Amino acid sequence: MARRRQIYEGKAKVIFEGPEPGTLVQYFKDDATAFNNQKRGTITGKGVLNNRISEYLMTRIGEIGVPTHFVRRLNMREQLIKEVEIIPIEVVVRNVAAGSLSKRLGIEEGQSLPRSIIEYYYKSDELGDPMVGEEHITAFGWAAPQELDEMVAMSLRVNDFLSGLFFGVGIRLIDFKIEYGRHYTNEDMRIVLADEISPDSCRLWDLHTNEKMDKDRFRRDMGNVAEAYQEVARRLGILPESGPTDIKGPKVMQ
Repeated sequence: MARRRQIYEGKAKVIFEGPEPGTLVQYFKDDATAFNNQKRGTITGKGVLNNRISEYLMTRIGEIGVPTHFVRRLNMREQLIKEVEIIPIEVVVRNVAAGSLSKRLGIEEGQSLPRSIIEYYYKSDELGDPMVGEEHITAFGWAAPQELDEMVAMSLRVNDFLSGLFFGVGIRLIDFKIEYGRHYTNEDMRIVLADEISPDSCRLWDLHTNEKMDKDRFRRDMGNVAEAYQEVARRLGILPESGPTDIKGPKVMQ
């Protein structure tokens, strides 16, 4: 047996070489970061919950025709994904004023926006993930105009679907961040949804009380972070009856 080769380690996940060509293994950590890695901590069981939640949401999104990198969940902390070339842009879709938008524009947090707003951020920890515009993205070649059009169309479709899905379980989708990658097969290339969709990357508020059920509980030292993530999983119907049983570390491939 040989230990798998690590490809990349980010703030919340580790990417390993996959069991066959064109695949990778995505491992979800319990590490938590905020404010561009200035605040760090550990939320016990977060990786297990995010793996399950992202699996469920990616699967449902795939069912409505939006292509994703997700293949299948391997165990409580790992999932098999397609190897993609990540586009270095974070796409943020906002439905309600919160977080940096409220601070930048002086809009009261919780105020519904006139329509969903899409923002772009350049993926760079060193630069603090600065906000950029379409002109920057296309001028610097991070994405071609037609690729950006595809990303916008898919993001709006994902927003419509997730808003309805969460509303059905008593959760309001405030905003969320998604990433995309280029998936190459033979001579074809397709833009697909990548990374994860979880309470780490979404703002989720209780529909009736506005209680926060996402990583803002960690950012703002509100406590009960793991419990909030568990409640999201419970409402989605995917939390095991025994709770989020843990796997302590990456497995060794046969």
